[in-house]
Amino acid sequence: MPELPEVETVLRGIAPRVEARVVRSVQLRVPALRWPLPAHLPAQLPGARVMGASRRGKYLLFEFAAGWVIVHLGMSGTLRWVAPNVALRPHDHADLVFDEGILRLNDPRRFGALLWHDRTAGPIGAHPLLVRLGLEPMQGTVQAMAAALYRESRGRQVSIKALLLAGAIVVGVGNIYASESLHRARIHPGTPGGRISLQRYERLAYAIRATLDEAIQHGGSTLRDFVASDGSSGYFQIDALVYDRAGQPCRRCQGQIRRIVQQQRATYFCPACQH
Repeated sequence: MPELPEVETVLRGIAPRVEARVVRSVQLRVPALRWPLPAHLPAQLPGARVMGASRRGKYLLFEFAAGWVIVHLGMSGTLRWVAPNVALRPHDHADLVFDEGILRLNDPRRFGALLWHDRTAGPIGAHPLLVRLGLEPMQGTVQAMAAALYRESRGRQVSIKALLLAGAIVVGVGNIYASESLHRARIHPGTPGGRISLQRYERLAYAIRATLDEAIQHGGSTLRDFVASDGSSGYFQIDALVYDRAGQPCRRCQGQIRRIVQQQRATYFCPACQH
């Protein structure tokens, strides 16, 4: 599943292509992905100018005078900028057509989304899918992130790995990046969140930001079929410290990397230096 660095990579590739440009047509080829597609868009958006492109968590947001188009890539979706004459492929479900090219959503498993939030319904942050999202880890200070993690985890027995994946405190720390960040911070992934001190959360906050920043700089991860807006794949996993390295030596202490399953997701860690 594309996570924050992958979605940020897509945004950085697409934003310069679409911002300030006018939509000429909208083509919807299926009635629904995870939720029904907004059937009114082919009539409403032609002639509308893209005022801005941004991201909230794993959601891509395209602002218009009348509201926002919200895109989520689901498990295996891609959002690519293609030339006007590029032929359709299987699972090309939706196009925003501009004079200069096409913003094309492809989603083989149909777990993604293309939605509309009308400006009359309030600010985009009020949308039900966005309103409960946690802090953006690349914004604000790491001290503020650490304070939020510490405050919201008091009394919680759920593991720190599960807290990170939930996204209610800090968004975008997906499965790969949770394992990597916890290793950098020397925290065992099974540690109850409520037992972690503020000092250790500060260390974790620094690790989260460093891990995500590195992944963004590398274009995301080569996870399944993730591709950026230009079709290129990321390569963060080449440099992973623990993820998918079970049985290999820890690059910090030479201990053996272990794999466990938490909430049906694989977790990788070094038992010698994460405790």
